[in-house]
Amino acid sequence: MRIMQKHTVYFVLLISLLFTSFRPASAALFPRLGHRAVEEDMADMVAVEAPADTLDKLLEEMIDLRLRADSLQHLLDGMELSAIAEEQAAAERVAVDTLPTDDKFIKIVLYSDNTWQYVDYGRPVINDEIFGDHWDNENIHAYRDVTLKDIPDEVDILLVDSLHHAVAPFVGRVNSKYAFRSNVGREHQGTDIKLNTGDPVMAAFDGKVRIVASSSLTGGYGNLVVLRHSNGLETYYAHLSKVLVKENDLVAAGEVIAYGGSTGRSTGPHLHFETRYLGQTFDPERIFDFTTGALQDTILTLHKHYYSIYSHNSQSDTESLAASQRIVHTIRSGDTLGALARRYQTTVSAICRLNGIKSTTILRVGRRLIVR
Repeated sequence: MRIMQKHTVYFVLLISLLFTSFRPASAALFPRLGHRAVEEDMADMVAVEAPADTLDKLLEEMIDLRLRADSLQHLLDGMELSAIAEEQAAAERVAVDTLPTDDKFIKIVLYSDNTWQYVDYGRPVINDEIFGDHWDNENIHAYRDVTLKDIPDEVDILLVDSLHHAVAPFVGRVNSKYAFRSNVGREHQGTDIKLNTGDPVMAAFDGKVRIVASSSLTGGYGNLVVLRHSNGLETYYAHLSKVLVKENDLVAAGEVIAYGGSTGRSTGPHLHFETRYLGQTFDPERIFDFTTGALQDTILTLHKHYYSIYSHNSQSDTESLAASQRIVHTIRSGDTLGALARRYQTTVSAICRLNGIKSTTILRVGRRLIVR
């Protein structure tokens, strides 16, 4: 009886040592049991006396179990230290170079610790329906059969969200705004941003290249790139010195697509940037502040009167609507300011004020004047 009591005491001490001072390993060995459940089960076991040879066998098994638990704990400690070391190494390493792959949206990044990895820079999300309608690689203006009356009175254009980004094509001083140039009687259907020849020009939104054309084919535009975007807009980039993309390429917002220049009808290096919806132009400054590169809003609501060359971002909607209703007359042989004033029920001084001219200005055939 004393022997049995002695073994029972040893057994209790060993069980207590294993499951109270080494809880992490016991939890790993018995994942389905909580600590309290394990201790209660062991308490039930030691409450029952057993023959000495049985207890000796149990002691041997418990010693083996303790050794296995120690080994497991060492393994867990080693894994934890290894994970910490990897995190520290990742925090300390820096990218030192990138290498291109066959896919321009995937790069090989080289790190300072002599490791490397493939990095996906994000392939643009493209709306195939938009790119299937009026897709034309031959004609600069694809929507020639779409008239203003075919366009909704109001349409919301998504500029940015979690999947789509926007980047000003170039940040700089605006030399010429979207406006009717009364001095030459011609519409200026974009915004001119001053740059130096060779400055990078970036895609405004994710999209696809529809047109790449040289000066010999575009006339006044010079070297030209036209992009179509998933939000339904098209953007024009003109007077370029060098083009870096080709037709039907996918491009990401902010990707350098060309270098600025002074090709075509240009008096100096600048970017002529147009924004169009279904072929109709509107003031690009409704989207970007080109002096800062900031986006005006995340959504652009296009009203039909915005497509007028007399509608500008600086106007209120009421002013824009009134401006869009202006009447323009194309000068023909025999026209005089007095005759035009009588015909359109206005005054000579009013016509001069609207067009920035004098009453003595010679009216050349073909010139367009705002008459009311």
